[in-house]
Order: sequence, then C-alpha cells, then structure tokens
Amino acid sequence: MVAENTNVLEEKFKLVADTIRCYPLQLKQSWDEISDMYIPDDLKNIENIVFCGMGGSALGARIVDSYALDQLRVPSEIFNEYKLPGYTNEKSLVVVSSYSGTTEETLEVTNEALKKRAKIFGITTGGKLSEVLKQEKLTSYIFDPKHNPSKQPRMSIGYAVGCVLGLFNKLGLISVSNEDVEKSVETMNEILAEFHENSSKDRNLAYKYAEVLFGRIPVLVASEHLIGTAHTIKNQFNESAKTFCALFDIPELNHHLMEGLKNPAKLKELFTFVFINSNKYTERVQKRYPITSNVVEKNGVSFQMFSPRSENKLSQVFETLVFGSFIVFYLTKKYSIDPMAIPWVDYFKQELAKS
Repeated sequence: MVAENTNVLEEKFKLVADTIRCYPLQLKQSWDEISDMYIPDDLKNIENIVFCGMGGSALGARIVDSYALDQLRVPSEIFNEYKLPGYTNEKSLVVVSSYSGTTEETLEVTNEALKKRAKIFGITTGGKLSEVLKQEKLTSYIFDPKHNPSKQPRMSIGYAVGCVLGLFNKLGLISVSNEDVEKSVETMNEILAEFHENSSKDRNLAYKYAEVLFGRIPVLVASEHLIGTAHTIKNQFNESAKTFCALFDIPELNHHLMEGLKNPAKLKELFTFVFINSNKYTERVQKRYPITSNVVEKNGVSFQMFSPRSENKLSQVFETLVFGSFIVFYLTKKYSIDPMAIPWVDYFKQELAKS
C-alpha cells in the first residue's frame, strides 16, 4: 500500500512538472486564439474595466494588471466579490473569468453585469458560465485547456495571462507585439531546462530555494511589473505546497513592515524573506532593495535575493513565474504531500453548498 501511494504521488508530481513545462504552450495557444478572434468594436468604447474571477481564475489579470499598469489607457480593477463596484455601467467592460465555469461568485456578478447593461467578455473552459455566455450571445473565449495536464486552475497560468494580454492588446488598451510574446516563450523554454528534475541540484536555483524554504514561512517582496507574478507564486505556495506565505510590495512596506519584525520574536526563526528585485524597476525602487534586506537582516531574519536576468519586462514576468512555480514544486516534493489535492477548499465548498 505504501509503495502504491508513493507511485500515485510521484505520478502527480510528474503531472505538475509537466504542466509547468507547458506554460509556453499555454501562453502561445491563448495569445494566438484571442488574436484571431473577432472582437466587436463596441467593446473598445469603454471607460473602465472590472475583472471578476476568484483564485486561479484571477491570476492572469493580476499579472497583466501589474505588468501593464503604466500602459492601460482606462482604469482597471480586479474585483473578488459577489457584487460589482457601484461605478459599473454601460461604459464598463466586465471581464468574467472562471476556469471551471462553476464559480458561484463569478456567476453572480455575470448576472449583475447583465442587469447593469455593462459590456461583458467571458473566459472559461465550460460549465454554467459558458451556457450563460452562449445564451446571452456574449463575446467570450471558451477554450480547450489541452496544455494543462494537471487540470488545476492555478496551473493554467499561461492561458490566464495570454488571454487577458491578448484581449487588452486587441482592444487597444495596451501595446504588446507578437515578438514580445515569442520572446517570452523563448525565455521560458530556455530556463525550464535549468530547473528540470534531472538537472544538477548544485546548479538548480529553484531546488536550492526550496531547500532554504523547507519548514519556513516565505515572505515574498516584489514591485511594479512583478507584483502580480509574486501573487501567483504566493497562491501556489498556499494551494500546492500547503505552506503559509505572505506578500508585500516595495516601496509600501518601507512605511510600516520594517517596524513589525520585532514581535513575536519566535517568528524570526520561521521567516525567510524572498526579495524579487529587477533592473527594470524604477531607479529609486531598485535602491530600496539592498537597504530593506539590510534592515531585515539586522532584525535577525534571513533572506534571499532573486533578480530575473531577462531583457524586457514581459520576459521577466514569465521567467519569475517559472522560477517560483518550480520552487513550489520542489518544496511540495520535500514535504511529500499531494500537490493537486485541496481538501480544505473542497470541504469549505461542500459546507457552503449546504447553507
């Protein structure tokens, strides 16, 4: 029985690793399919964007929102609620996203968006949401997740980013070229080999980070175009590695968090800060990283400093995503836990359904 359970677990680990290696294919598929879609001109005449999705279904929007923050020509907000913000109206584009198509919060806001006569774009693989989108004849991207062998929404991140990136680009809200996407695909394929399970552990940076973070609480720190990516990695720590993880951003944390490292003292033995620094951050933000890490160290807390080496922001987003995903993968293996099971999320949904 033990051997059988071990074999099942190893097979699940393989599925997760294979899915991370599919990120480039996910990105390419969704980008190409959205690029080839007909998008009504009416969707371009908007005053704001409200993106509605929960958990893994909102991760792509978070990544694009932080990556394109200085590009977006209209305000954009990610809303994780049962209701839409009060300003939603006929000039709003409400993007509803649910990988499974069964997320109750997303279905609820879809109905509200219809009542408010907002413009709607849907993203799903099927389920009730796809039925509503088809019934109401709403523009939507209903896709086949053929490059997600794990079947986990949080592991469909290439799709999640590619479709939002493609949609916003097609609507003229941001400017991204095919060359930008191809470069990101190329970057991911290059670094995937470095983090492969068969690569030398001495040269595998993701494995080394997993060793450092084993039995500890990761505190992720990022800025600007990498905040959404760091949020995605945090979610993966939670769901896959069953690990508590916190996320802060610079410069905001410099105004409060550094004074919060004193108590309770026992936590210092558990925290490890992971700073994600980039040469593409604003110059003043870059200067804060070594000073902040110095403060953390002086408070008796350990830290690691990661700097993506890609040449542009979009490639750095995906380089960091692959790196973080493989850290979580190796950490999950070290804990010998099922990376795909989410028993407490499932329990919660079952209990909620009874009420």
